[in-house]
Amino acid sequence: MNSVDQDKSTIVTRFAPSPTGKMHIGGARTALFNWLFARANNGTFLLRIEDTDRLRSSDRATEQILADLRWLGLNWDREPISQRERVARHVGAARELLSENLAYRCFSTPDEIATARKEAEARGKPTLFQSPWRNTPESAQPDLPCTIRLKTPETGVTRVEDAIHGSVSWKNETLDDMIILRSDGSPTYNFAVVVDDHDMGISHVIRGDDHLSNTARQSRVYDAFGWKLPKFAHIPLILSESGKKLSKRDGDLGIDHFRELGFTPESVLNYLARLGWSHGDDECFGVDQAVEWFSLEGLGKSPARLNQSKLRNISLQHMKISDEAFLADEVLKLRNRMGFPELDKIAKERLLRAIPILKMRSATLIELN
Repeated sequence: MNSVDQDKSTIVTRFAPSPTGKMHIGGARTALFNWLFARANNGTFLLRIEDTDRLRSSDRATEQILADLRWLGLNWDREPISQRERVARHVGAARELLSENLAYRCFSTPDEIATARKEAEARGKPTLFQSPWRNTPESAQPDLPCTIRLKTPETGVTRVEDAIHGSVSWKNETLDDMIILRSDGSPTYNFAVVVDDHDMGISHVIRGDDHLSNTARQSRVYDAFGWKLPKFAHIPLILSESGKKLSKRDGDLGIDHFRELGFTPESVLNYLARLGWSHGDDECFGVDQAVEWFSLEGLGKSPARLNQSKLRNISLQHMKISDEAFLADEVLKLRNRMGFPELDKIAKERLLRAIPILKMRSATLIELN
């Protein structure tokens, strides 16, 4: 794939989930912010499935992610891209750097690397691995399996401007020569991501700040190719209600979980938007309003915290203004998913007559049922 011809004013964002499980609330928020930014600027929102982990990735997980995005109404432009299908492009890009002496073959084994780090630690030295193969001419290289490493400048500073964190820098002496191709010929995450983002014409990368350290390495790849860096915005993570970092052990936080609890897409999107983004004191708003208001300047620097009471309150407000026929139809769909018997014509009419009253005090579709 060639790089997209892109006007300087064109906004292109992407959501790049790994199909190794459910799409959790953090991923859904990342997708939402990228979608909102693209739609607010008449830009393009793309989807890339990062499925290079063949052992953990599954088609079923991919289908569930797509279904969750559709349920939320986060439509994407163009067909989703499979990272696995682009491995040949990644390998070719790595060999291009190798041919220009911007990368090199490293024959150090995992055991040798571990030993070198232990010895450095015992001497009180930095454990950053420095490959002895960095400057070895090709004529002196053995015919053995090897990785390909990117040559990182040994002095100076790598600096990235972030829309949330401002100017972030790393001393190059603290960055090792990262592996871009493994010994089995597969690309590493930090390398494949850069090649894909460049080829897709991504202008803005909006993602969790747990990726901030990856940005240092990824920026070195951009520099090696002479490619322009996208603009970054690393959003703080979402914490549990107790203030702890979220993990899968904190309960079922998949988007399908909120759907089965009876929350509507509008209320979930509103709640997700308020987890790390604000527009004054506005709490309850629709998707169209969020698109009109959204900007990177509204993203906060502090971690957001889950609050089930706030979710219920937002959902209650959306219920009050929702169309009765729409709510009745959603209740029927929910009953069908839950395996309840289908209502007859009289029961459906009774439900429709009751909804104007029930919706004033119900936060979920289940409470309407």
